[in-house]
Amino acid sequence: MVKVRKPAVAGSFYPEDPIELRRMVKSMIDEANVSSKTPKALIVPHAGYIYSGPVAASGYALLTSAKPPIRRVVLLGPSHRVGFKGLSVSNAAQFATPLGSIPLAKHAIERIKELNYVHEIDQAHVLEHSLEVHLPFLQEVLDEFILIPIVVGDATPLEVCEVLELLWGGAETLIVISSDLSHFHPYDTASRMDRETSDAIEALQWESIGYDSACGRGAINGLLVAAHRRKLEVTTVDLRNSGDTAGSRDRVVGYGTYVFE
Repeated sequence: MVKVRKPAVAGSFYPEDPIELRRMVKSMIDEANVSSKTPKALIVPHAGYIYSGPVAASGYALLTSAKPPIRRVVLLGPSHRVGFKGLSVSNAAQFATPLGSIPLAKHAIERIKELNYVHEIDQAHVLEHSLEVHLPFLQEVLDEFILIPIVVGDATPLEVCEVLELLWGGAETLIVISSDLSHFHPYDTASRMDRETSDAIEALQWESIGYDSACGRGAINGLLVAAHRRKLEVTTVDLRNSGDTAGSRDRVVGYGTYVFE
């Protein structure tokens, strides 16, 4: 029997009905600006779609004309529910959304499990939204692809970087880092903090991104180390917060999309 990781936040973070979900995702992507370049990596936010969906879509729109086609996605996001050291992979064979199931790249997952800080912790994946919310976007903009989902716990940037280097691949492989930015500050404070974080990301200064900068800082910083080694260029595609999209401006969450080329 094939083990499938079922959706945990369909109906709350995004629509459970597949027709409504596809319509919503397509609409956000259609409204985003499209570049002719195909990214190697993206940083995109992971809140409910009414809050961060348009910001995430600004990154996924870049994949609508990806050439050569992307066949493998390495997806990393922070753990919100389970505490652990290192990084966690899943024992599932597929990850499901209302739009269908995505097969996991089991051979690649077995390879990184040889690292002593990469663990198989299914519980870290079962209810984790930081990875799940990106899957419908990927299903909308890509043809068939295989997935390597990784939840990042208490891991160093160099550990994350080592995993990314093992999975880097060529043009067929896309790396997606899931992260929101600052949390629950007044609008003006959050805007200043998120601008400083964006400047650090563009400068590949992982040492400047701390606890209050981004919930996915572990994965972000690992990517920045790898990007510095490989001389990638980073561009901020979109930078907003929940006060700009669907919330009040008293306590906002920051969202940024960044493209690595």
